[in-house]
Amino acid sequence: MIRPARPEDAAQLAALLNHWIEKTAITFNPVPKTEADIREMIAAKAAAGHGFFVATNDEGAVIGQASYGQFRGGIGYKTCMEHSISLAPGVKAQGLGRALMTVIEDHARTAGAHQMIAGVSGENPEGRAFHEKSGYRVIAIVPEAGHKFGRFMDLVLMQKFL
Repeated sequence: MIRPARPEDAAQLAALLNHWIEKTAITFNPVPKTEADIREMIAAKAAAGHGFFVATNDEGAVIGQASYGQFRGGIGYKTCMEHSISLAPGVKAQGLGRALMTVIEDHARTAGAHQMIAGVSGENPEGRAFHEKSGYRVIAIVPEAGHKFGRFMDLVLMQKFL
């Protein structure tokens, strides 16, 4: 089931996101999220009219998340969005990522967004392939834009018009 994120999802969302933050170079962010961070993120997305959704399993546990927000600040970027999507470890190739992507793209389109941007780590070829299969195309590679685990990593920017 996919539904809007709620404040009571904060602990499970923090655990999901922190796995990728602490153990991989999929995100350049090295700072774990707290439950308070997640509750604040849910409230901020709602206040801005941007989507934040979770996927749950049959027992109600959060096994995926997708959200989006304005790509850059300022009124001139109000129709250009950037998203985040992640699944719990071990949840792959079941169509859940694609379902989450569809939900946030539809939400953004309905809210007036013109395009969606994906910022994919150069060390995440699965993420790049996922986005290409979802209709995104590479528009730029920013060499050594990120730094984590003592090394620099490229940022691949991908775009899809909604």
